[in-house]
Amino acid sequence: MFTLAEVASLSDIQPTYRILKPWWDVFMDYLAVVMLMVAIFAGTMQLTKDQVVCLPVLQSTVNSKVQPDTAGKADFTTVETTTVQEEVSMRTVSFGSAPTVTPDILLSTATTSQYQPTESDQELKKEKKDSSGRKTNLDFQQYVFINQMCYHLALPWYSKYFPYLVLIHTIILIVSSNFWFKYPKTCSKIEHFVSILGKCFESPWTTKALSETACEDSEENKQRLTGAQSLPKYVSTSSDEGSPSASTPMITKSGFKFSADKPMIEIPSVTILDKKDGEQAKALFEKVRKFRAHVEDSDLIYKLYVGQTVIKTVKFIFILCYTANFVNTISFEHICNPKVEHLIGYTQFECTHNMAYMLKKLLISYISLICVYGFICLYTLFWLFRIPLKEYSFEKVREESSFSDIPDVKNDFAFLLHMVDQYDQLYSKRFGVFLSEVSENKLRGISLNHEWTYEKLRQHVSRNAQDKQELHLFMLSGVPDAVFDLTDLDVLKLELIPEAKITAKISQMTNLQELHLYHCPAKVEQTAFSFLRDHLRCLHVKFTDVAEIPAWVYLLKTLRELYLIGNLNSENNKMIGLESLRELRHLKILHVKSNLTKIPPNITDVAPHLTKLVIHNDGTKLVVLNSLKKMTNVAELELQNCELERIPHAIFSLSNLQELDLKSNSIRTIEEIISFQHLKRLTCLKLWHNKIVSIPSSITHIKNLESLYLSNNKLETLPAAVFSLQKLRCLDVSYNSIVVIPVEIGLLQNLQHFHITGNKVNVLPKQLFKCVKLRTLSLGQNCITSLPDKVSQLLQLTYLELKGNCLDHLPATLGQCQLLRKSGLVVEDHLFDTLSPDVKEALNQDTGIPFANGI
Repeated sequence: MFTLAEVASLSDIQPTYRILKPWWDVFMDYLAVVMLMVAIFAGTMQLTKDQVVCLPVLQSTVNSKVQPDTAGKADFTTVETTTVQEEVSMRTVSFGSAPTVTPDILLSTATTSQYQPTESDQELKKEKKDSSGRKTNLDFQQYVFINQMCYHLALPWYSKYFPYLVLIHTIILIVSSNFWFKYPKTCSKIEHFVSILGKCFESPWTTKALSETACEDSEENKQRLTGAQSLPKYVSTSSDEGSPSASTPMITKSGFKFSADKPMIEIPSVTILDKKDGEQAKALFEKVRKFRAHVEDSDLIYKLYVGQTVIKTVKFIFILCYTANFVNTISFEHICNPKVEHLIGYTQFECTHNMAYMLKKLLISYISLICVYGFICLYTLFWLFRIPLKEYSFEKVREESSFSDIPDVKNDFAFLLHMVDQYDQLYSKRFGVFLSEVSENKLRGISLNHEWTYEKLRQHVSRNAQDKQELHLFMLSGVPDAVFDLTDLDVLKLELIPEAKITAKISQMTNLQELHLYHCPAKVEQTAFSFLRDHLRCLHVKFTDVAEIPAWVYLLKTLRELYLIGNLNSENNKMIGLESLRELRHLKILHVKSNLTKIPPNITDVAPHLTKLVIHNDGTKLVVLNSLKKMTNVAELELQNCELERIPHAIFSLSNLQELDLKSNSIRTIEEIISFQHLKRLTCLKLWHNKIVSIPSSITHIKNLESLYLSNNKLETLPAAVFSLQKLRCLDVSYNSIVVIPVEIGLLQNLQHFHITGNKVNVLPKQLFKCVKLRTLSLGQNCITSLPDKVSQLLQLTYLELKGNCLDHLPATLGQCQLLRKSGLVVEDHLFDTLSPDVKEALNQDTGIPFANGI
């Protein structure tokens, strides 16, 4: 038989799982242990004491049952008919209280009955009853044989197998209860969950976060009430984790919110979080995030638990139904008909089961336990279906703390949390801290401030091309507080910092005028926003989708320059928010790098304020341009990479246009250039990187043109009309197929920069050197065989490119170009060696280093 120690392991669950065992599961485990004890106790008694004792039913007794009137006389009549020889040869074994009668006694009794016939029958019966008992004619071995046979024939099967049935049923119930802890697909998730839950419960960050939010919550409520009165109605006054204002739909859709609550309230730390604790807490946030994504996608644990509860309930009903029917079958008395009359001489025996009383009591106890077990199963089913256990809300936790962004969870994750609540709701409350992004951001902020001190940030400050102090922060978890102590900073660049927050301390940075937000939907506090609104002049915003643009950008009324880089051609384009640009009364420069198919009307709403509009379209064809007519004050217009095939007619209405850049389009002809005569102020025309094959003579109508860029086209000739532009100071026709430089180039007396690199020119006309104001002359990658001596007439020349030609020497007169230096002379090494030493010395004056081979 099983021992208690062997079967107890079936219900042995790891101590760490106790938090997932509600009271009913624990109680059912105890009931299962009691039922095991009943089975073991009953089984042990059956192995040691279980037996039946049988006595033969004499024929007279059988007859007495049929003829009750003569029952009293049958016993002694049977005894009297027995011969003396049979009495001598057989031993009478008495049972119960009857004494054993020897053959001598039987013989004397029989003799007495023969020689005293005068006594009354009543006295004889009494004497024989008292002295001899009931004769059965069976010996001990025959009784043992009958007992064994009647144990199997007469005793009901339930009396014999009751302990084993109890044991089997109990094992099935135990396995059903603990199956979800053992099944691999659920066991792995449960082990992971219990491990994370324990670490979250004991983490120092949990205690710190919960203790501090209680203090912050009361302060935030006061600040919200006061802050909401000082902002416009379309500025969200929600906290970082609160809901955005309904009047800013873009924020609602994107999930990025503009917080203009209050300056940061410094709250004394209740606990000190060292670096090690901080790293462990950050690891927990990551584990919780991954575990949630892994568990929320299925409800296998829930289904398994429901299934095992249903199985236990069905098992209870089954056990109760058949057990109740067998209660009455357990009794002391049983009639046995072994059919061995030829061996013994008796056909019927009456048996008694010596374990009947104990088994009946154990069975009643077992039924009582099963009933209690079943009622608990029914309660469990009621609990499982009373509320949706595949949904879990942290609403109560959100109300009690400032972490109002704790998300509701579902499926197996929700079910596990419901189970934990049955153990202790404090576990779920502390676990919810690690589901909050606000909590994670606070932790990151603490770690970030430990790592990025003022001294470290100062080392990362550099000078940019405009000689301004610049700080570039890349891929941090937030903006360190020490950044706002750099009061002399001019430019701040924040890139890939999704949780960036600009606090009130930015008001210390009085020199800050330029801010870059690259994939960084920064949130600002109220005081910080007020400072940026009054001091910020230039803002660069790079985004993936327009919804990521912070809403407060459109409220910076003193902003002068705005650079938007990202996808504007999306569904969110309808909510682009650029209609708010009309509030930017001082905006002068708008730079949009996107993939627009048309210029949004919202952009042209700010046209009266703009002086420069730049659209880089990344190869997407810009079709609708009529809205450009509204931009009457635009002085600079750039439409780059917009797949334009002709010069848009809308441009000719921009009477104040001074510079037009149509770089990287698909323009083939520029016959519309005659209409530029209406643009009296146009001084710079850039048509580079197109497919232009010729320049029309009507270009002469642009009399005020000073710069003409036609590089990277398909030009083969330069018409004389180009050289009639007397005010032309810069002419760039590089990388075309030009063979000859017309002699009319000498007419451009104001020409200062001439670029014809990458063409097929083989001869330089002497008239070129009449352009005495030339400062830059790019002649590289052509077929030029010689450089005329008249190059010495270019006294203002500072840059001369000759590399990639067929020259074999340089003229000695090159030394007369007084402003030309070696750094501005781009030639092959061997050509430079052909110059005389004095010319080399003159060209090296700017470096003061003796000449060496190579440039």
